[in-house]
Amino acid sequence: MGSNVRFVIITGLSGAGKSEAIRCFEDLGYFCVDNIPPALVPKFAELCAQSVGGVNRIALVCDVRSGEFFDSLADALSELESIGFTYQILYLEASDDVLVRRFKETRRRHPLTPGGGILAALKQERRRLECIRGRAHRIINTSNLTPRQLQAEITREFGSQESDRLIVNVISFGFKHGLPLDADMVLDVRFLPNPHYVASLRDLTGNDPGVAEYVFRWPITQRFMEKIHDLIAFLLPQFVNEGKTHFILAIGCTGGQHRSVAVANRIAEQVRDMGYECRVDHRDIDEERPIFDGVV
Repeated sequence: MGSNVRFVIITGLSGAGKSEAIRCFEDLGYFCVDNIPPALVPKFAELCAQSVGGVNRIALVCDVRSGEFFDSLADALSELESIGFTYQILYLEASDDVLVRRFKETRRRHPLTPGGGILAALKQERRRLECIRGRAHRIINTSNLTPRQLQAEITREFGSQESDRLIVNVISFGFKHGLPLDADMVLDVRFLPNPHYVASLRDLTGNDPGVAEYVFRWPITQRFMEKIHDLIAFLLPQFVNEGKTHFILAIGCTGGQHRSVAVANRIAEQVRDMGYECRVDHRDIDEERPIFDGVV
């Protein structure tokens, strides 16, 4: 039943990064559930496998927050195997001093400390998790990892080839309509010669060959494109190395009609020539066009 399902159980010490891990699995396309009682895991797996279209990647967090129910995790895993599911256990841990610092910084209470100290709770938690840790397929110590580095570790281990691929989104926009809030980087091209002041080009957009030819005929534009090409050629491999799967580059001019559109199209061509998937969105291209275009 579960031979085609990738099933990951995320567990480990409180404060070691399980919440960050489950967010990463969501980004990788896994169906995720946090803090599920272990006894429900086999039934949940069956329901996912029987769903319309099927769910073929599942990540669940099971830890001591489920109280005494957590002690049944070993039995739940055995039942999971008996109904045909294979699974991997990802175990996250960190040193006591790091975990204590994280609890103090976040002002969160350890689930095993209704009134006791954090160190005593961590000692008890390590003891309860010892058996599961011994069965883990992957143990990650997050003591010296940033969230980005943890994401990269998980992506390398549990991501598919498709989910690993960096996708670049290039957005053209007009500053007069506001910045794209989700952009990772914004380039301002308002210093380039403006086709708006050429009567024959004013009602066209950067998608029209005449506008593009005008924008790119100038030495300043050509020099700018060379420098941007070098910057992007340097940046994209660095993003891949750190596990980034999406990069949004916004190109802005005054109205989002001419310069930003032409430049966005050219940058998208460059990105594709580098071997990356690239999508283009001209956000404001129709904002200023006449509603009826002279037709009643």
